[in-house]
Amino acid sequence: MLDESLLDAPEALAVADRRGLLRGAAEAGARVRTAVRHATEAGLTQLKPDGRPRAILIAGPGTAATCVADLLGTLAGAGCPVIRLAPTGVAPAAGALRWALPGWTGPLDLLLIATPDGTEPGLELLAEQAYRRGCTVVAVAPARSPLAEGVEGSHGLTVAMATSPYGEYEAPHDGERASEAYEARRLDDEAAASAPATLWALLTPLLILLDRTGLITAPAETLEKIADRLDHVAERCGPVIATYSNPAKTLAAELAESLPVIWTEGRLAGPAGRRFAATLAELAGHPAVAGELPEALPAHGALLAGNLAPSGDGDDFFRDRVDEPQQLRARVVLLRDRPLDAGGLSAAPAARELAHGHDIAISELEPEDGDDLETLAELIAVTDFAAVYLALAPRDRS
Repeated sequence: MLDESLLDAPEALAVADRRGLLRGAAEAGARVRTAVRHATEAGLTQLKPDGRPRAILIAGPGTAATCVADLLGTLAGAGCPVIRLAPTGVAPAAGALRWALPGWTGPLDLLLIATPDGTEPGLELLAEQAYRRGCTVVAVAPARSPLAEGVEGSHGLTVAMATSPYGEYEAPHDGERASEAYEARRLDDEAAASAPATLWALLTPLLILLDRTGLITAPAETLEKIADRLDHVAERCGPVIATYSNPAKTLAAELAESLPVIWTEGRLAGPAGRRFAATLAELAGHPAVAGELPEALPAHGALLAGNLAPSGDGDDFFRDRVDEPQQLRARVVLLRDRPLDAGGLSAAPAARELAHGHDIAISELEPEDGDDLETLAELIAVTDFAAVYLALAPRDRS
């Protein structure tokens, strides 16, 4: 079972959080504001494109870049195809990854590169290949990284990735403390690609760019609303807020010994659900499956009725369970991007009926009112916090 006492012990959470994940989740709003400033300094807000690109290609490593492509594809809709270029290589290391452009790529297309690392030679080669084909390149990467310099050398545009608002690291002079600080810094660097705020540092400049092309609507006031909503979620879901009134801690406690079956309803809830499943695996080592309603109901019906469903044996309720291993049970997580309007079409009632019919518990998450990007930000932020709490709270195996 999850050690729920740790969830309500902020000091203990801080000690357990060696990778700075809670800080990363809390600073998402600040990253959006910093990213807007960096995009403005790079000239994105002053761009006057001749028209929409024929296709948008997105390349980058890790969960954050994958989610960026998923989100931009959903937001762009039928206005323009958004294609993620998946890397190849013998290992998930910066030096081993390679990307390739489709054969049809040309001057009418736009290549977007999003990376929190910036040392990938494969991305530099991709930018050079795009330049030779006349394809426009825009990259979001750490300032002064090899990739940033390479893209600028290929006549592309680079936006410096927004970093932590807590300032630059200063090493202590004491030997023992310096060693401990170095180790903590190393862990922070290793976790940078999966830190919750990394998504917003990479996504925000690209939202501004696609707003300038007319593919999506993300003006400055909308981005400020996103930052405010992320700050609001950080206040509601922070470590000092008790579990009973903290939606992220509550969700983490509910999912601790369960296989989350994440069902989403609504255009923007789909990417949020897929990100939640990926973040649970990457940060917390917790398996999950995700699907969109109504197709998820037949796809996951057998899953709910199988070995992951609660046992129907009631005649041995008082048996000794001390030596029995903890059995993983399915739990439905229903994510919806907005409240159901009166008379609106929804598969949520059928989803609840299917789950209850198999005695499967349901956790539901629905954002407060707001525009599309605000509600999307809230869904992502709450589930990011939940994944972080699952990653930090140890399991009691006794």
